[in-house]
Amino acid sequence: MIVTRHPFVPLDFTEIPEPEMRRRAKDFYEQMKRRRSVRHFSDRPVPREIVEQAVCTAGTAPSGAHMQPWHFVLVGDPETKRRIREAAEAEERESYERRMPKAWLEALAPLGTDWRKPFLVACPWLVVVFARPYGIGESHDDKRKHYYVQESVGISVGMLLTALHVAGLATLTHTPSPMGFLREILGRPAEQRPYMLIALGYPEKGCEVPDLRRRTLSEILTVV
Repeated sequence: MIVTRHPFVPLDFTEIPEPEMRRRAKDFYEQMKRRRSVRHFSDRPVPREIVEQAVCTAGTAPSGAHMQPWHFVLVGDPETKRRIREAAEAEERESYERRMPKAWLEALAPLGTDWRKPFLVACPWLVVVFARPYGIGESHDDKRKHYYVQESVGISVGMLLTALHVAGLATLTHTPSPMGFLREILGRPAEQRPYMLIALGYPEKGCEVPDLRRRTLSEILTVV
């Protein structure tokens, strides 16, 4: 395999005065602390280009050896969403009724969740995130290993959720287990592994969410 060195260019970086840095950091926190997972979506349409722009942001995430080991499938077709819901609920019902240990069910109980996932068809869009453990070259036998795939895709998903929130949309991450049905329904190749399912759109009118407490800075940060 021939390795080509990336060309280097000057860094596009603008230094910001410290008072402005502090203001931006605080304003961004105030915006992001309002982000909540939503399970009740309106069917109000969301322009595709807004979601596509958020995916562009996700694509700027850092990745191991710049392999960019992610792929996103945007699903708006009602029939495809219906098939995804049916398959997801089948796996979730099996999990809730047979697979999950008692401690896990007890941890979920305060959130009021169960195997039913109506949000998968109620929301206008689903984003299905696939991780790519390896890439395919000119021939199918020409495989190129990707590095730090879980970490890289996780960062990308975090940036996607942030971009959607900043754009004014609500989201919900969903990880039915196992998720192989997503590859089958969406016709994705073998080198793409389902990583996460994200429902997005506007919250339903009168939507309520659990009154959760987030840990304070002193609980999540140690300065050495």
